[in-house]
Amino acid sequence: MKSSTFTFKNSDNMDVFVYKWEPSGKPKAVVQIAHGMAEHAARYERFAKALTSAGFAVYANDHRGHGKTAGTLDKAGIYGPEDGFFRAIDDMRTLNLMIKKDHPKTAIFLFGHSMGSFLSQNYIARYGAELNGCILSGTAGDGGALIKVGNVIAKIVSLIYGRNTPSPTLDKMSFGAFNSAFKPNRTAFDWLSRDNAEVDKYINDPWCGFLCTAGFFYDMTKGLMDTHSKTRMAAIPKTLPIFSVAGANDPVGANGVSVMQLIDAYKKLDIKDVNVKLYKDTRHEILNEINRDEVTKDIIDWLKKHL
Repeated sequence: MKSSTFTFKNSDNMDVFVYKWEPSGKPKAVVQIAHGMAEHAARYERFAKALTSAGFAVYANDHRGHGKTAGTLDKAGIYGPEDGFFRAIDDMRTLNLMIKKDHPKTAIFLFGHSMGSFLSQNYIARYGAELNGCILSGTAGDGGALIKVGNVIAKIVSLIYGRNTPSPTLDKMSFGAFNSAFKPNRTAFDWLSRDNAEVDKYINDPWCGFLCTAGFFYDMTKGLMDTHSKTRMAAIPKTLPIFSVAGANDPVGANGVSVMQLIDAYKKLDIKDVNVKLYKDTRHEILNEINRDEVTKDIIDWLKKHL
């Protein structure tokens, strides 16, 4: 596997940092990764190694307010100017166009985990016709009234304390109950994985688990409402293959309930190729779970099937 990095300027003149992993020969396809909230793209190197071994090239950018795109920890969790969720999608689009230039006439698949899966859900409604497939990991469907209420609260908190102020209140509202199903708790992040070593790596990484800002939560809830609106959902190409993978014990997807609601919504939209797999006893970060080899193999098999 050959690894390299580069940056590009986005529409806000921000340097977006990108990891690139390549197989030894010409790639059979490219996988573009959108990472989750309060983490970073370098954490996907093990997954990228498996993908490159199977002949795929991999690109993954650090989103705004994350990793080396944020640059310094005091900027962690800051989406930037207004509409940060949509601007993050624009960054993904810019990277996608760069991938097309690097690999003309090559299939491109989008893989999004957690927050990255929500960005990807919106992305495929805008640009899905230019993709060969989309994999949604640790995702969920329409949050309904809870997301709308959260958006109002996040707007109020932003106005009182400022957009770029980290918000323990909004963080607790969003993630506070996630760990309760795994008592007695060893850490505050037991909900991520049954693999204690992986959880400890997350906790010991300063670029993971940080508090996001009030503006971040406001922009994300606004983005989620747009993502699951009837108009946006209806714009997803009917021929785009979609594969959702999630832990059956993942609180983000309501232990599979919200994941299946999303899959049902896609099927009702008459999207032709929609598949889902829920992994028994598995938590949120399925690529860092004790059954990660099984998950990775299933993803690679799906990719090969859709070349």
